[in-house]
Amino acid sequence: MAVAKLQFSVRPLYRSFISSARMLEESIKAMVEDKRYEQIPDILSSSEGFHRTSNPFSFLSNFPENTSVRIVDEILQSFTPIRPRYRPQIAYSCLLSYSLQTSNPLPLALAILQRTLRSGCIPVPQTHLLLSAAWMERRSKSHSVSSILLEMQDIGYAPDCGTCNYLISSLCKVDQIDEAVNVLKGMGRAGCCPDLDCYGSLVDNLSELRLTSAIIKTLNEMVAIFGLSPRKETLVKALAAIRANKEIRRAIEVIEFLTNEGVHVGFECHQSVLEGCLESRQFLLAGKFVIEMTKRGFIPYIRSRQKVVEGLTSIGEWKLANAVRQRFAELRS
Repeated sequence: MAVAKLQFSVRPLYRSFISSARMLEESIKAMVEDKRYEQIPDILSSSEGFHRTSNPFSFLSNFPENTSVRIVDEILQSFTPIRPRYRPQIAYSCLLSYSLQTSNPLPLALAILQRTLRSGCIPVPQTHLLLSAAWMERRSKSHSVSSILLEMQDIGYAPDCGTCNYLISSLCKVDQIDEAVNVLKGMGRAGCCPDLDCYGSLVDNLSELRLTSAIIKTLNEMVAIFGLSPRKETLVKALAAIRANKEIRRAIEVIEFLTNEGVHVGFECHQSVLEGCLESRQFLLAGKFVIEMTKRGFIPYIRSRQKVVEGLTSIGEWKLANAVRQRFAELRS
């Protein structure tokens, strides 16, 4: 009996919620018809979550595609002068969700995404999945990366690094690593040269997946070809991933390459790689690496210093152990 009463009380509430969601959509539709676009953010903010039941922009699907694209563009343009810039956040989210679930989501979704990011708003997490699916669908029809990106110009927008960076990150999150690399390579042909954030995003995602060869290749291209210096956090993640794969020699090679290219590799990276040497009991490698560390002004933690000397002694490398001790003595450490 109690359960029956509960169901009886919930159903009217659910119907009321659905009714309110429909009323919200009708209100948005009326504003669109009257071109009162600037009022949309406020009504959505006060909608108490009714926009989550059904997308309030769903009625746009009843228009011809070119008409709905024009309307969305007008809405986006009307949001530009609004302050604070994040005020249309719910509207951006609803528009992006609507566009990504249409039969032809690109390039409109990329334009909405661009405006969303430029406003300082972060798209909802499921955007990564929807965007990746839409992108891969277009790519399956033999469209090149640059041609898809350049379609944004047809509706008055232009591809930028922020939009491409989000696309790269989305593809990485659904394990489309090769396609993320393709986007990075194809950006330049669309007049959008990859920047530090684009490369950093790719390296960060490759590091999460611990793809050593891809990490090293991307870092090499980033530094040697484009002259970009990876951020500290990116290097820490990359070297930690290589260390986790127990490819410590390759980690040392990365540091040597970056240093020779004039990139500053900080203490945290050096210390992490040294600890990797010790974990894998590569004491000879650790001894040589410590010497190089000290030449660059980095002194390992005391416990690591002790382990290096003890490890070298245990394998009979007395000469190198003494050299390491001497080096620490010179540095008064």
